[in-house]
Amino acid sequence: MAYPSRMRIAYRSALALAFALIAGCAAEVEAPKPVIVGDLAIEAWPLPAMPGTAQPDLSRAPDGRLLLSWISEVPGRRPAFQFAEHLPDRGWQTARTIAVGNSMFVNWADTPHIAATPDRALWAHWLQKSADAPYAYDVMLVRSLDHGMNWSAPRKVHDDATTTEHGFVSMWAQDDGQLGMAWLDGRNTGGGSGHDGDHGGGHDGHGAARGPMTLRAAVFDANMAESNAAQIDVDVCDCCQTDVAVTSEGPLLVYRDRTEDEVRDIYTTRFDGKAWSTPRPVHADGWKMPACPVNGPSVAALGKQAAVAWYTAANDEVSVKLAASADAGATFGKPVVVDKGPDVAGRVALAIDAQQVWMVWLREERGAQSLWLARYTPDLSKELQRTRLADVNGKGRATGMPKLVLDGDVAYVVWTDVVDGTPQLKGIRILAASSAKKEPAKAG
Repeated sequence: MAYPSRMRIAYRSALALAFALIAGCAAEVEAPKPVIVGDLAIEAWPLPAMPGTAQPDLSRAPDGRLLLSWISEVPGRRPAFQFAEHLPDRGWQTARTIAVGNSMFVNWADTPHIAATPDRALWAHWLQKSADAPYAYDVMLVRSLDHGMNWSAPRKVHDDATTTEHGFVSMWAQDDGQLGMAWLDGRNTGGGSGHDGDHGGGHDGHGAARGPMTLRAAVFDANMAESNAAQIDVDVCDCCQTDVAVTSEGPLLVYRDRTEDEVRDIYTTRFDGKAWSTPRPVHADGWKMPACPVNGPSVAALGKQAAVAWYTAANDEVSVKLAASADAGATFGKPVVVDKGPDVAGRVALAIDAQQVWMVWLREERGAQSLWLARYTPDLSKELQRTRLADVNGKGRATGMPKLVLDGDVAYVVWTDVVDGTPQLKGIRILAASSAKKEPAKAG
């Protein structure tokens, strides 16, 4: 899709009506008609996740499958980590369960992930409690070769036995049958509570502890054997999400750093297959913050083009920023301020194609949340469009982190809403208006 001119599109009431009709299942029902916004069509994307679902992850497999995972919490039942595959020609397949149990650690900000490698294997991780302390949990990894019908025995990804926090994971396909993982590792914190104070409900209230949170990574092969284990950074923000994108020069990992004087800016590092590069800031915001904001960065890449989006409140001004790189993340240009002001909640997600950078984020004004989309040229020199995608019924952290994935010239967005007091995943599909006019909208 090409977007030759700048467009700032006001929100239309038709969008609220269309998204209110999103079904909570993948049944073959007539979907609401797409809403045309400039040169885009925005339509409901019914999901196979039932009421009581949250903590979504959305990724695209090398063969074109879309993978959606979530946590299901139904009163009277144990938490269940589930997923479904969306095939290009057949839509959603039957949802399957990856893991279930009362020992599963469920949190709005530190969520499970699912990914695929070119050998068609599925990989998934979840968090499992290791002790009674509020934030004592491990990262568990499994692999499947039969579309999730059967999974390997769970493997703990970190090699320490401390009952501390391990989470905020990023995963990527390292080679044909290998998976890379990076995570925040609390083995040096001396307890399962982290070392940050609570920040507006944050990660449910980290208490004081003795040592820093570290950032670590490793690669796992088809037999779940570990290699290239590394400590990337010795002191990072305790509870901000990490993210990774694969560039032509290797995986580019982004995270929120932490200095001795409590500056918490966004840093990047790149893996060449053997070692990680020295971490460098995307931009020197200089945000001095005495507690974790629980609001991590997002990264997207295509070849040597890369972009990073993040939340900051440097100089007492809340904003979400976006910076671009033309050398696979080695350097970044001056950031663009996408949105600013006290109503900006952040929780950004990014995607990139040859024509543009896509970004979604949340706002919360007078207790009412909204989900927004902006598109920029790859070098960020021009904003192509700004659109309010949906009103969100949930408030605060109840809506979690939105997810954004591109599949060809179609964008998919998934988020957590709240319907009658119950969390519920919702989704939309965004495509060229010309394509939507040619084909009727279909559920799934």
